[in-house]
Amino acid sequence: MHRTPEGAGAARLGRAAFDDLYRRVVAAAPAVARPRGALETITPARVLAAAREVRTGRHVSLAAPVTTGARPDNPEPARHPMTGAVAGRLEGRGLEFARDRIEMNVHGDADSHLDALCHVVYEGTLYGGVPATTLTDEGAEALSVGLAAETGIVGRGVLLDIPGLRGVPWLEPGEHVTAQELLAAEEAQGVRFGEGDLLFVRLGHRRRRRELGPWDAAADRAGLHPGVVELLAERRVAVLGSDSNNDCAPSLVDGVAFPVHVLAIHALGVHLLDYLQFEDLLPLCAGTGHWSFLCVVAPLRLAGGTGSPVSPVAVL
Repeated sequence: MHRTPEGAGAARLGRAAFDDLYRRVVAAAPAVARPRGALETITPARVLAAAREVRTGRHVSLAAPVTTGARPDNPEPARHPMTGAVAGRLEGRGLEFARDRIEMNVHGDADSHLDALCHVVYEGTLYGGVPATTLTDEGAEALSVGLAAETGIVGRGVLLDIPGLRGVPWLEPGEHVTAQELLAAEEAQGVRFGEGDLLFVRLGHRRRRRELGPWDAAADRAGLHPGVVELLAERRVAVLGSDSNNDCAPSLVDGVAFPVHVLAIHALGVHLLDYLQFEDLLPLCAGTGHWSFLCVVAPLRLAGGTGSPVSPVAVL
């Protein structure tokens, strides 16, 4: 059974060490990738190769159901009122339409969503040195979710199951995943992620939430160690997603609350998918021993948006 080494202090990064890691990640990011960032690594040839991953025709969503009730991890839940024909307002004759509307906090700690490249402001700039002044009351003037939504994101998805590697049902809040564990999971599962892939890292957050109930995930959650992003830069992945926030809490970096977000989005240009769910996908991959698949992500075409709710679909 594989376990994260004990001694959280050894895993922490001081600000100087984080700044050095940030510079290494920036140096590894291909300059030609701007403004779509790492999505440029998903070429037509890679999409065709991803389509050949389909073996059974089965498909599942990687999104969690949208929650409308307040919970410890969702103090600002989505609002989903019915606005048209419902019981009590039906005329009972002629044609009527049931209608509804949705309002939600895109970047909360419960609902599945995509972070655009304009989502992270660090040291006064966005990804690629774009001035933060491009963020206005009307929306983001650069690097918005429209860059991803214009054609959607279609490519080869790879799922790495870290609880499976450790022999536990889930990672506990506050625990983190190292780059070495990603490599160990690759070896154990017989799969390798690479350039242009959509990498999904299962932490078991959704299973824990389902079995033990929701908690304040903003304050305490499992996530990835910032050093993981250097491996993603070396492999040139296109997208990173997890069933948590990708960042663990409390943060492992002094003075930087979301270091994985800073490194992946701001330094590397990798779109993030937060709070997905892999509990439907996991048994299909485990049952076949095949951990890669065609994946389709369709963000909303929201002009100026800093992100979008999503329901990625894995096709196996």
